[in-house]
Amino acid sequence: MISEQAKQRMRDLASRYPVARSAVMPSLHIAQQEEGYITSEGLQAVAEAINLTVDDVESIATFYTMYYQRPQGKKIINVCTSISCYLRNCDALVEHLEQRLGIKRGETTPDGNYTLNTVECIASCSSAPALQVNGEFYENVTRESADALIDALDQELGIAKTV
Repeated sequence: MISEQAKQRMRDLASRYPVARSAVMPSLHIAQQEEGYITSEGLQAVAEAINLTVDDVESIATFYTMYYQRPQGKKIINVCTSISCYLRNCDALVEHLEQRLGIKRGETTPDGNYTLNTVECIASCSSAPALQVNGEFYENVTRESADALIDALDQELGIAKTV
């Protein structure tokens, strides 16, 4: 449910811009913060706050990978698959993470702890392959460093390591 406070923040944002439409992306962030992903109610709230159609807002929300269309895990792993990362074997990294987490790209683990996504360019071309976990960058990622990262995230989430 989108709170009245969030809707007011969206309206306040829209009033700061010469063209209210310019507030669509930050308003989508507000909607996502409220519900964890972009819901139909969130699309409607943004549309009303900045005087756009729901279709206009949805076209923006579905274009950008930073807006989630379904619930996500506590840890969202975005692996870059742009050309620099591709040339440095990001596909093998994705396959390794899929096996390690027991899910395919675009899926969330049954316990809701991890979501694995592939994304285009996270602007780390000189240190490919790269990924982000909840927006934090990890560069020059190898299978070994990916395993160490998952181990650390498991510990942070309180997941017992199985032998």
